[in-house]
Amino acid sequence: MTWSPTQYGKFEAERNRPIRDLLAQLPVANVARIADLGCGPGNSTELLIEQFPNATVIGMDNSSDMLTAARQRLPGIRFEASDIAAWQDAGPFDLLFANAALQWVPSHETLLPFLFQKLATAGTLAVQIPDNLDEPAHRLMREVAAAGPWAEKWRAATQDREARHSAEWYYQMLSGLGARVDVWRTIYHHPLPGGVAAIAEWFKGSGLRPFLQPLDETEKAEFLTRYIAALGQEYSELNGGVVLLPFPRLFFVATRLA
Repeated sequence: MTWSPTQYGKFEAERNRPIRDLLAQLPVANVARIADLGCGPGNSTELLIEQFPNATVIGMDNSSDMLTAARQRLPGIRFEASDIAAWQDAGPFDLLFANAALQWVPSHETLLPFLFQKLATAGTLAVQIPDNLDEPAHRLMREVAAAGPWAEKWRAATQDREARHSAEWYYQMLSGLGARVDVWRTIYHHPLPGGVAAIAEWFKGSGLRPFLQPLDETEKAEFLTRYIAALGQEYSELNGGVVLLPFPRLFFVATRLA
């Protein structure tokens, strides 16, 4: 599955808000080595450098297009190609940061211990995961996919994301690893100019990708036409054609105690 840094970056200011909110909850002392897991085009890496100017920061991602964009953005930073679940760097790290990345990685019951062992004592695993699969925008993706002539092509998309776990699940899992855990959920309401078509434009850079990628150009156009029409039945346009996109996100910060 390919990524488009340009498409993803169209809403960078909005996508950066949860990054800043997660950063605000992190310890600022004794952070010398940081890894940005699933760094994308480097926007989160840049904010990490801003927050921790004296730390050594590396980024990793499994998308060559995203890594190219990140290297152009931050030419002085080391970026490496890897899947998060197979990442070989043993650390230790003072901070592992994963913004909107772990939802694409399966088996969190084994992934979290794998990442946690890379932390130094008092090191922190900081994660933000979109928690929006039950929102109308995502439900409608599945409905349009299931009802169209492309139904057989999209079935892999339903398996492409890790099943969501609850805040309680993450708290118990991380506490059991020997961590002090802070977990919370925030719903952002992003004002998007351009009406419901802007919602489709937003998700073309993320959640729609598994649905659109198997389709040819004609099918993609028809899918988006149906999807935007369905969005119009669920979301209201406000003054000036703005639509508010509710976007729930789950956060957790786990600090290793020993």
